[in-house]
Amino acid sequence: MTIQAISHVVAGMWRVMRWNMTRAELASFVDECVALGVTSFDHADIYGGYEAETFFGDALALRPGLRERIQIVTKAGIKLVSPARPQHRVKHYDSSAAHLRDSVEHSLRAFRCERIELFLLHRPDPLIDEDELAREIERLLAAGKIGAFGVSNFSARQFESLHARIPLATNQIELSPFHPTPIEDGTTSALAAARVTPMIWSPLGGGRLFDENDAAAAQVRETLQTIQRERGARSWVSIAYAWIFRLPSQPIAIAGTRRIEGVRDAVDALDIELTREEWFAILEAARGRAVD
Repeated sequence: MTIQAISHVVAGMWRVMRWNMTRAELASFVDECVALGVTSFDHADIYGGYEAETFFGDALALRPGLRERIQIVTKAGIKLVSPARPQHRVKHYDSSAAHLRDSVEHSLRAFRCERIELFLLHRPDPLIDEDELAREIERLLAAGKIGAFGVSNFSARQFESLHARIPLATNQIELSPFHPTPIEDGTTSALAAARVTPMIWSPLGGGRLFDENDAAAAQVRETLQTIQRERGARSWVSIAYAWIFRLPSQPIAIAGTRRIEGVRDAVDALDIELTREEWFAILEAARGRAVD
C-alpha cells in the first residue's frame, strides 16, 4: 500500500473518547464519512488514554463489512504515564524494535484486523537506532501486518536520515496559517524532494480559528469570509482547508471533528483552488504583516 490509498481528507480520532458517542453512533459517523469519500481514520495508541483504538474497533464490529471499506492510520512511539500503563514512570519516547512490534500487535487486536494500512512513528526519538528500526519495519511489511510506514513530527533532517534507510510514506506534521514553520524551515521542501506526500494535523490551528477572543484569529476569519463570499463557497472553513490544499505537495488534511458538517467543509475544499493573492492574504492575516 502507498499513501495514495489514503483519502485526501482523513478523519482524526484524537478526541474520539471526548465526543461522548456510543459505539453505534461512532459506527454511523464512520459510515457518513465514507459516504463523503473520507475513508481513512487517524489514530495513535495513546489516544483516549490508550482506549481509543479499542473503542473504534468495537464500533467497527457493529457494522460487518465496514472495516473493508476504510483505511486505518495509527501511530506509536510515545509512552505516557497513565493508569492504563502503570509500568511507565516517566513520559518518554520508545522507537525500539520490541516496542514498535508490540504496539502493532496491540493495535491489530484493538482494531480486530490483520493489517494496519499506515503505521507511523509518533515522535522523533533522540535514542533511535535507525538501522534496528528499519529492519523491524521491513519485517512488519513483509509479514503484511502493516501496509506502509511513515513518521510524524519529524524535521527535514530527521526525515532524510531515516528515509535513507527505509522508504517513508509520509511525514505527519502540524501546519496552518498560524503555524507555517514547516514551510519556512525546509520540512515541506524535503518532502517534495523525496516525492513524499505530507499529512497535515491541526490545519485549523487546533481550533484557534474559532476563538472569539483571539485578535489574529478574528482577522483570519474575516479574510476567509471575504474569500468565501467572493467565491460563493458554502463555508469559510472550507477556505481554511483550501489554504492547505493549495500547497504544491498535495498534502492530506486531518479533520479532527465529530461533526459530519465539519468533515464536509474539508471535502468541499478539494474543489477550491486559491489564487496566489488569496493564499498570501490568509498568511498575512495570521502573521499580522506582509511577507518580507
